[in-house]
This record gives sequence, C-alpha cells and structure tokens, in this order.
Amino acid sequence: MTPEEAIKTAIEYETRIRDVYREAAETATNATGKRIFEALQQDEQNHIAYLKDRLEKWQAAGQLDIEGLQSALPSKVEINQEVDKLKTEMNRDDHKLEMQMMSKALQVEIETSRFYAKMVDTLPDPSRQMFARFLEIEEGHINIVQAELDYLTKTGYWFDIKEFDME
Repeated sequence: MTPEEAIKTAIEYETRIRDVYREAAETATNATGKRIFEALQQDEQNHIAYLKDRLEKWQAAGQLDIEGLQSALPSKVEINQEVDKLKTEMNRDDHKLEMQMMSKALQVEIETSRFYAKMVDTLPDPSRQMFARFLEIEEGHINIVQAELDYLTKTGYWFDIKEFDME
C-alpha cells in the first residue's frame, strides 16, 4: 500500500468511528456519557482534518509532513474524573443503548488500531511515524471506551485491573 492509499484508507476508518461517536452522542441519555462521546467524536474529526491536510500535501509535493498530530481529549486524570461520575449516574438497566454504542465503538476502534498497526509494520518512514502516533491515540480511545463498558457491564474490571474477586 502506498502512503497515499494508506492516508485515504485512514480517512475512511476515522470517518466511520467519528460517525459511531456522533450517533452515540445523539442517543445518549446521560450527560456525562454524552460529553465523553462528543469529545471522542471531536478527536476523530480532528484526525480526519489532519489526514486530509496531509493527503493534499502528499499529492502536491510527494512528501509527507507528520508534524502536529494532537489528541483533543483531556488528560487521563480528567477522563478518569468524568468516568468516575458515571459510577453514580449510570446503572446497567437504564443505559443499554449506551452500552450497545460503546460496544460498537470498541469494535470499530479495535479495527482502526489494527489498520494503523499494519501501516506501522509495512510503510516506510515518515509514514510509519505518522501512523504510529495514530495508533497510540486510538489505543487511548480503546482504553476509554473499554473502561466505560467494563463499569456498565459490571465485569469486575476497571482499565483491565480486577476490582474484586468473589472467592
């Protein structure tokens, strides 16, 4: 896959996940969940804009400039504070739709991360560096969505850490 094809494919992945978050934000009944979905949607929209800009530069000059890729999401501490609010506001029975949307988002985030991992393994630098940064950001998204989903499904895990044991 060429860098141009990889960028175009990445735009498709980012658009897909942005649309999942948009739908989740529109259907969320909980204000905290809605804010989290909106923040993730905005982050994905920023990725789309970044990729489109890089595609234009690639097409114009045949070179890839990888500067400036940032995440619009707040720090991990701020995210944890927002997710902690979910503990008091959400319960499993009242938020089945949000759980379905989080499950869908998790699936798409994982697919997107796999694509980025493949690009890191197969593309030359500097394309590899750009996709490595995308992979890092998307893995953060996976952690956020998984943490929310773990809490709502009462698996006993929080950010992959076992919270309790029934034995």
